[in-house]
Amino acid sequence: QVQLVESGGGLVQAGGSLRLSCAASGRAFSTYAMAWFRQPPGKEREFVATITSSVGSAYYADSVKGRFTISRDNAENTVYLQMNSLKPEDTAVYYCAGGLIPAQRAGNYRYWGQGTQVTVSS
Repeated sequence: QVQLVESGGGLVQAGGSLRLSCAASGRAFSTYAMAWFRQPPGKEREFVATITSSVGSAYYADSVKGRFTISRDNAENTVYLQMNSLKPEDTAVYYCAGGLIPAQRAGNYRYWGQGTQVTVSS
Protein backbone atom coordinates (compact mmCIF):
# COMPACT_ATOMS: atom_id res chain seq x y z
CA GLN A 1 0.00 0.00 0.00
CA VAL A 2 1.24 3.48 -0.91
CA GLN A 3 -0.12 6.76 0.41
CA LEU A 4 0.45 9.93 -1.58
CA VAL A 5 0.21 13.50 -0.30
CA GLU A 6 0.56 16.49 -2.62
CA SER A 7 1.67 19.96 -1.61
CA GLY A 8 2.84 23.18 -3.20
CA GLY A 9 -0.29 24.39 -4.93
CA GLY A 10 -1.51 27.95 -4.71
CA LEU A 11 -2.34 31.13 -6.57
CA VAL A 12 0.17 32.52 -9.07
CA GLN A 13 0.11 35.09 -11.84
CA ALA A 14 0.41 34.09 -15.45
CA GLY A 15 4.06 33.63 -16.37
CA GLY A 16 4.98 32.59 -12.86
CA SER A 17 6.24 29.30 -11.47
CA LEU A 18 5.23 26.73 -8.87
CA ARG A 19 6.75 23.46 -7.73
CA LEU A 20 4.44 20.70 -6.63
CA SER A 21 5.63 17.90 -4.37
CA CYS A 22 4.16 14.47 -3.77
CA ALA A 23 5.38 12.62 -0.71
CA ALA A 24 4.89 8.87 -0.69
CA SER A 25 4.72 6.58 2.28
CA GLY A 26 4.71 2.83 2.17
CA ARG A 27 6.92 0.30 0.54
CA ALA A 28 8.82 0.20 -2.69
CA PHE A 29 8.27 3.76 -3.89
CA SER A 30 11.28 3.43 -6.18
CA THR A 31 9.66 0.56 -8.06
CA TYR A 32 6.61 2.57 -9.10
CA ALA A 33 6.13 4.76 -12.10
CA MET A 34 4.80 8.11 -10.93
CA ALA A 35 2.65 10.64 -12.71
CA TRP A 36 0.85 13.93 -12.42
CA PHE A 37 -2.68 14.44 -13.68
CA ARG A 38 -4.90 17.49 -13.46
CA GLN A 39 -8.58 18.26 -13.52
CA PRO A 40 -9.57 21.74 -14.73
CA PRO A 41 -12.89 23.16 -13.50
CA GLY A 42 -15.79 21.41 -15.20
CA LYS A 43 -13.55 19.11 -17.22
CA GLU A 44 -12.27 15.56 -17.17
CA ARG A 45 -9.05 14.55 -15.47
CA GLU A 46 -6.14 14.74 -17.92
CA PHE A 47 -2.58 13.47 -18.11
CA VAL A 48 0.25 15.91 -17.43
CA ALA A 49 3.48 13.95 -17.05
CA THR A 50 4.90 10.60 -16.00
CA ILE A 51 8.32 9.32 -14.95
CA THR A 52 9.61 5.77 -14.95
CA SER A 53 10.74 3.98 -11.84
CA SER A 54 14.26 3.10 -12.88
CA VAL A 55 16.17 5.45 -15.16
CA GLY A 56 13.69 8.24 -14.62
CA SER A 57 12.64 8.77 -18.21
CA ALA A 58 9.90 11.37 -18.47
CA TYR A 59 6.96 11.86 -20.81
CA TYR A 60 4.73 14.91 -21.09
CA ALA A 61 1.42 16.04 -22.47
CA ASP A 62 1.89 18.33 -25.46
CA SER A 63 0.17 21.15 -23.58
CA VAL A 64 2.93 21.30 -20.94
CA LYS A 65 5.99 20.15 -22.88
CA GLY A 66 8.84 22.62 -22.50
CA ARG A 67 7.22 24.33 -19.50
CA PHE A 68 6.80 21.56 -16.91
CA THR A 69 9.42 19.14 -15.56
CA ILE A 70 8.70 15.98 -13.59
CA SER A 71 11.43 14.52 -11.39
CA ARG A 72 11.77 12.14 -8.49
CA ASP A 73 14.00 11.59 -5.48
CA ASN A 74 13.77 7.94 -4.52
CA ALA A 75 15.83 8.49 -1.38
CA GLU A 76 13.18 10.98 -0.20
CA ASN A 77 10.19 9.06 -1.60
CA THR A 78 9.09 12.21 -3.37
CA VAL A 79 8.09 13.17 -6.89
CA TYR A 80 8.06 16.77 -8.09
CA LEU A 81 6.44 18.81 -10.80
CA GLN A 82 8.22 22.05 -11.64
CA MET A 83 5.81 24.32 -13.51
CA ASN A 84 7.16 27.36 -15.33
CA SER A 85 5.56 29.93 -17.64
CA LEU A 86 2.18 29.15 -16.15
CA LYS A 87 -0.96 30.05 -18.07
CA PRO A 88 -4.54 30.57 -16.89
CA GLU A 89 -5.48 27.33 -18.68
CA ASP A 90 -3.16 25.46 -16.30
CA THR A 91 -5.66 26.18 -13.51
CA ALA A 92 -6.74 22.82 -12.11
CA VAL A 93 -6.57 20.42 -9.21
CA TYR A 94 -3.31 18.52 -9.65
CA TYR A 95 -3.11 14.88 -8.61
CA CYS A 96 -0.14 12.65 -8.00
CA ALA A 97 -0.48 8.99 -9.01
CA GLY A 98 1.58 5.83 -8.75
CA GLY A 99 1.45 2.62 -10.75
CA LEU A 100 3.42 -0.29 -12.11
CA ILE A 101 4.12 1.16 -15.55
CA PRO A 102 4.21 4.70 -16.94
CA ALA A 103 1.10 5.53 -18.92
CA GLN A 104 -1.15 8.38 -19.98
CA ARG A 105 -4.33 6.61 -18.90
CA ALA A 106 -5.50 7.35 -15.38
CA GLY A 107 -6.80 3.80 -15.08
CA ASN A 108 -3.25 2.45 -15.17
CA TYR A 109 -2.47 4.03 -11.80
CA ARG A 110 -3.43 2.30 -8.60
CA TYR A 111 -2.50 4.94 -6.04
CA TRP A 112 -3.73 8.53 -5.95
CA GLY A 113 -3.27 11.56 -3.76
CA GLN A 114 -6.06 13.92 -2.70
CA GLY A 115 -4.97 16.71 -5.02
CA THR A 116 -3.69 20.25 -4.67
CA GLN A 117 -5.27 23.33 -6.22
CA VAL A 118 -3.29 25.44 -8.68
CA THR A 119 -4.84 28.72 -9.79
CA VAL A 120 -3.20 30.91 -12.42
CA SER A 121 -4.54 34.44 -12.72
CA SER A 122 -4.34 36.45 -15.94
